Amino acid sequence: MHALTIILQLVVASILVFFISGRLIGSQVTLGKRAFSVIISVIFTSFVFWYTYIRGTSYFEEGIVSNLMNVVTLLWFGGMLLISMLLYLFFELFDQIEINENGIPVGRRSSLKTVLIYWRRQKRLSEVLRIAMKNGVTRTVKYARSREDERELAIALRDTLEQCGGIFVKFGQVLSTRKELLSPVFIEELEKLQQHVRPLSKEQVDEILKKNLKGDVNQIFSYFSEEPLASASIGQVHKAILRDTNEPVAVKLLRPDVKNIMNEDLGILMEFASWISSKSQWAESLGFLELAKGFSVALGEEIDFTIEARNMEQMTTIIQSGKNDVKIPKVYQRYSNTNILVMEYVTGKSVAIAQHIYEEQHIDRRQFAQSLLFSFLEQALVSGIFHADPHPGNIYIEQHTGKLTMLDFGAVGRLADPQQEGLKYFLVGIYQNDAPLVVDGVRLLVENTEDINRIEMEQAISQILLKINYVSQIPTDVLIYSIFSVVREFGLHFYPAVNVALRAIVTLDGTLSTIDPNFEIFTEAKEFSNDYLKTSFSKPFTEPRATKALIEEELALILPNISKIPRRIDQLVKKVESGKIILHHDIFSDKANSLFISQLFSRFVLLLVGITFGIISVALLAISQFMHSVYAIYLNTVAHLGLFICAILLVRLSIQAIRDMKRMK
Repeated sequence: MHALTIILQLVVASILVFFISGRLIGSQVTLGKRAFSVIISVIFTSFVFWYTYIRGTSYFEEGIVSNLMNVVTLLWFGGMLLISMLLYLFFELFDQIEINENGIPVGRRSSLKTVLIYWRRQKRLSEVLRIAMKNGVTRTVKYARSREDERELAIALRDTLEQCGGIFVKFGQVLSTRKELLSPVFIEELEKLQQHVRPLSKEQVDEILKKNLKGDVNQIFSYFSEEPLASASIGQVHKAILRDTNEPVAVKLLRPDVKNIMNEDLGILMEFASWISSKSQWAESLGFLELAKGFSVALGEEIDFTIEARNMEQMTTIIQSGKNDVKIPKVYQRYSNTNILVMEYVTGKSVAIAQHIYEEQHIDRRQFAQSLLFSFLEQALVSGIFHADPHPGNIYIEQHTGKLTMLDFGAVGRLADPQQEGLKYFLVGIYQNDAPLVVDGVRLLVENTEDINRIEMEQAISQILLKINYVSQIPTDVLIYSIFSVVREFGLHFYPAVNVALRAIVTLDGTLSTIDPNFEIFTEAKEFSNDYLKTSFSKPFTEPRATKALIEEELALILPNISKIPRRIDQLVKKVESGKIILHHDIFSDKANSLFISQLFSRFVLLLVGITFGIISVALLAISQFMHSVYAIYLNTVAHLGLFICAILLVRLSIQAIRDMKRMK
């Protein structure tokens, strides 16, 4: 009977602890974990209570009422409550909860899976760092001060990325295209990286098609080639023929393991980049960590074919509204999704290997290169949306028409209006050897404009322009690399989109040189700017109807505001005369700032209250040690109660701090 009574009391105590602790903490861990915390706290506290107090006493024979009035029982119950809350804190710390800006959990992962992922991640990170140290990255990265020192570091970095494999090799390949940012020594070494990717098996291809096509493969395609046209680390392309229209199409399939590799290795790459940046001023000034972040974002877009399909649709609209005749493959949206992209099949060759097409179609190489450059500049400087990777493999000549064709829109750059204007100044300033104009362009292209020392920067840019003056052809990659170096030396940072645009220009210059070795990109860019300005000035006369419609639209927006100006001026004058105008702005004028400050202040007050309870309770405990009357018992009780309240407040604050950190990720 006693055993049944004890069990019943423990059950009641557990229920009370479960609800009270949940209300005190407001914990968002799962129901199972809360129940587990309560069970552990009840078992542990009860064992300690029995071992230290109940054992050998008549505690349970005194009756429930007497036990409830016992101070030790209150301490027992308080211990259950406190330990359960500490376990809540532990689970809150390690529980992988995603919290939105409103503090609402939007997803979570099992603890076992979290531990396994953490263990695998740490093992992989240790392996990467071990490879880096074995190859001498830690030694060479500290001493990369001159071009001679860079050779050893470049070799060590290439060996490290190659031996780490997967995402690391692709990151190195992307870095090898950054001729505007990295010195020729690094470019030479990183270009040696080769990623040997095995083609997808027939079973894998069939599985991808089965999962992603809306219908049977044989009902959609009358022919599907098992041999891929191309195979890369992200996807694989096959030729097929649509059954309903008999049109040849290219079917791009996403590799099934790419997303898993991204989730596992991208975080490791970030930590590796952060580690190198912490070891070297060279890597930090280069923005190695920012390069890794940019690579991560770009890769995230590349593995979602719906983004590429949307990019192709945008580019088609842009090119159709322009003056250059460029072909963009048609996308078959009804067959495409995140993992599969069905598009028009292009019969042609890359500009690098299309010698016979040049001859058959009687193509003037200079005019063809000019069409490619003008199309790119029209995309970047007029619409603001441009092909971000125009290397020869993505620029084709159509077999039967000789038309310029652009492929692979997984990477597309976007420039805002100020950056478009800045890029125009930048390109024209280089052509005209006008350092002030180049600096004007740089001011619009960098984030921290206020840090520019204009006189010193003009002097540095002038020195670079003098080195390329009076030469037959401007070496684009060396020139832009030199200007990038000056920008970094002045502590400036280009906008990420500007980095993409300048990298694309360097890549495009290599492609243009492949088409016509004597093509001069800056000279032609100047001609494009002149044509663009002439078109802008003459547009009101050549397109009067469009101009009239534009003026009417602008007037429709402006006139209502113009009609209000006299009344507003009168109101303003009256307020000035009455002294009612007071300019006031502080951090509290913004709602978000005000909320942040209020929350911070309330938590600070809560922290002070908790610390105060703790200090007073410790003082009362100390005083009670010197008292020999019955009042010492009451002082001890109050002191323990104060410590208990202090513990609750501090645990609550700790949990809230953890949630804030999760929300900020």
